[in-house]
Amino acid sequence: MIVIPRELSVFTAAACLLAATAFVVGAADNAPPLPRSARYEDLLSFFREWRSFQRPKLVDGVADYSAGAVAAQQREIETYRRRLAAIDASGWPIARQVDYHVVRAELAGLDFDHRVLKPWANNPAFYVTVFTEESDQPAREGPFARGAVELWTYQFPLTPERVAGMDVGIRAIPGLLAQAKTNLTGNGRDLWIYGTKSIRQQSTDLAELATKVSGGPAGLKADVERARKATDEFAAWLDSQAASKTGPSGIGIENYNWYLKNVQLVPYTWREERAMMERELARSHALLAMEEQRNNKLPQPVPVASAEEYSRRFNTAVTEYMAYLRDHEVLTTGDWMDGALRARIGSYSPGPREFFGEVDYRDPEVMRTHGYHWFDKGFLTHEASSSPIRRGALLYNIFNTRTEGHATGWEELMMQAGMFDRRPRSRELVYILVAERAARALGELQMHSNELTLEQASAFACANTPRGWLRMDGNLVRSEQHLYLQQPGYGTSYLIGKIEIEKLLSERKQQQGDSFRMKRFMDEFNAAGLIPASLLRWELTGRQPDDLKRMLNYDK
Repeated sequence: MIVIPRELSVFTAAACLLAATAFVVGAADNAPPLPRSARYEDLLSFFREWRSFQRPKLVDGVADYSAGAVAAQQREIETYRRRLAAIDASGWPIARQVDYHVVRAELAGLDFDHRVLKPWANNPAFYVTVFTEESDQPAREGPFARGAVELWTYQFPLTPERVAGMDVGIRAIPGLLAQAKTNLTGNGRDLWIYGTKSIRQQSTDLAELATKVSGGPAGLKADVERARKATDEFAAWLDSQAASKTGPSGIGIENYNWYLKNVQLVPYTWREERAMMERELARSHALLAMEEQRNNKLPQPVPVASAEEYSRRFNTAVTEYMAYLRDHEVLTTGDWMDGALRARIGSYSPGPREFFGEVDYRDPEVMRTHGYHWFDKGFLTHEASSSPIRRGALLYNIFNTRTEGHATGWEELMMQAGMFDRRPRSRELVYILVAERAARALGELQMHSNELTLEQASAFACANTPRGWLRMDGNLVRSEQHLYLQQPGYGTSYLIGKIEIEKLLSERKQQQGDSFRMKRFMDEFNAAGLIPASLLRWELTGRQPDDLKRMLNYDK
């Protein structure tokens, strides 16, 4: 492979970049040309306007997803495409060209929502707006209506200011769900059935909230009760329509390919991803077999068995993990990182446990590596990016190959770095994790090709996850597959992103040779922000790999 030094390639292939951009976001036929601009500041101005446009309008405090409002927004997308295409990024440094492509991908995401996903029309779970737990992602996974009430951010009893803030979202629920009965016209059975379950969970969460605010202001208590009643009525309406929902819920291979290329910025097709996931599944099972052979005279790790042991072992895991990162100069650690991990330790549960609990209770340090998510979120707070476009969460989950991909890859990278050498059986856990991610990714791919239903994809994932730890009688497997059915590309992002970041690491090591240092690499990696892994490779190496060129149509 020919390696081009990053310093010499900042403006490489800029002309073909713009040709590719025109192909993807080209102006409408016969439309008068817009004035051209080569100013980065104009992209930032456009970005601010775009983000405002993307959010649905509020009518009486309720997000408007009615047919008229949706159609009006769709008509305006082409204007935004033309405006973006009129910005000439060809002379910009690579980091700013990457910003351009991030914005382009967000535009493509809204376009895809209107043409294909139509979550407001097809997906009852889109109308869930009450959330009890913090997402470990920069933005909550999957498509959701505007108006989220993030209950985990509140402490009880509520202050008057916090009461007012919560009540805005709670009061909107009856109006939003009444609107949803008109908006929802889709025929996808799995989206309908499992979306109804999500709505019923919202009712349960609102019942718990009603107990917490029982001694609070009468207005909030009444609004919570109205929201719960509206949620129950909506769930009953969904049930009454369920028998008529007989169609598939997947988007099909052609649409999936378009979404990967234009929104997720993944340089592979559905068929290539399927082959890659099959390879990862086989690799993980084979390497697990060899680890088990190597360790067959060692005792299996004993799961945590008490609250006291849980607290001790999980806190020790954080201490040892942070010490390893510092002592082995893996990355620069901030004082806040230790606290970010300890805050998510949770509490002991006697079982039965879901899949990740089976791993966690055997070696708490393994999943602390996947907890890199909390570092990612912390970087957004503690170390603001130099790019305004990267200072918050990107839309349409297009960060997932970076966030989920890196957190998944980090498990295996830290294993290879020697972190589990004193506990060889923990290496087996890492390969079990890879197998589970590959199995559920294959389930996602086959749901969207409409080869498998959600139930069949769940059974496939369980059957192909070692040791029976992913169970059909648990809640995890179906909730994961439901997310991947709603958000194409999410289930595959864990391993696709892992593969892309491994390519990046390999390329930087080849470029830098003996001067390569992991700590410097990780500092650059973290500073670049939560952008798609394919663009991260381009920015950090200064090279446009062939697969990225194909994705952006450079060779057309």
